[in-house]
Amino acid sequence: MNESERNYRGHRQRLRDRFLRSGLAGFADYEVVELLLTLAIPRADVKQPAKALIARFGNLRGILDAPIEELRAVPGIGSVTPVALQIIKAAATLYLQQSAERLDSFADPERLSEFWRMRIGALKNEVFEVAYLDSGYRLLRDGVERLEEGTIDRATVYPRKVIEAALKRGAAAIVLAHNHPNADLKPSEHDKVLTRAIVLAAETVHLKVVDHLIVSAQDTFSFRKAGLL
Repeated sequence: MNESERNYRGHRQRLRDRFLRSGLAGFADYEVVELLLTLAIPRADVKQPAKALIARFGNLRGILDAPIEELRAVPGIGSVTPVALQIIKAAATLYLQQSAERLDSFADPERLSEFWRMRIGALKNEVFEVAYLDSGYRLLRDGVERLEEGTIDRATVYPRKVIEAALKRGAAAIVLAHNHPNADLKPSEHDKVLTRAIVLAAETVHLKVVDHLIVSAQDTFSFRKAGLL
C-alpha cells in the first residue's frame, strides 16, 4: 500500500468514525457527499469529486435530483456512482413513504409537501400521483400510486381512473399531486378544471379529496391552502 492509498483510507475511516459518534452533525456539505461516495468508489480519494459535485449542483438535494448524465460529466465520478446515488435517493423516498404509513395522519401540509417534493419534484417529465388514505387520513399500505406519466408539460389524467383506483383500494380519502418541471407552480386552467372534476366525481361516492399539490424540487402549491378546493 503506497502513501497516497494509506492517506485516503485513513481519511475515510476518520469520516466514518465521526459519523458513528455523532451522525452528520458538524459535517460540511462536501463531507456528507464524500461519505456517500466512499460507498460507491472503494479505491480512490473522493474528496475532490465530492467538492466538484457540490460546486456544480449546490447541495446534497441538488446532487440526488440531478440526471445521471449530468452526474457522469463530473470528473472522478465515473459511470457507476451516479446509479448508486439514484439508488440512495429512491431508498430515502421509500423510507419516507413507509414512515408515512405509520403516521396518525397523512393530512399535515408540511409532511405532504416534503414527501412529494422529494418523490417527484425534480422529475423532468410531468407525473400525476395519488395517495390513498383511510377514514382517519392514515396512508394505506403501499398507498401511493403513479397514475399517469407524460411530457415535460402535461400528464393526461382521467377523473374516472382516479376514482376507480381509490375505490379498488378501499380508500376513504385521497391526496392528489403532480409536478411542474418548469418550476412554475401556478396552476393552469387545465389543473383547475381537472381538480374540480375529480372533486365532483369523488363526492358522488363519498370520497374526500384532502388536497391537490403541485410541486417542484424547491416549493409546493396547495389547492386547499389557496382556497381552490
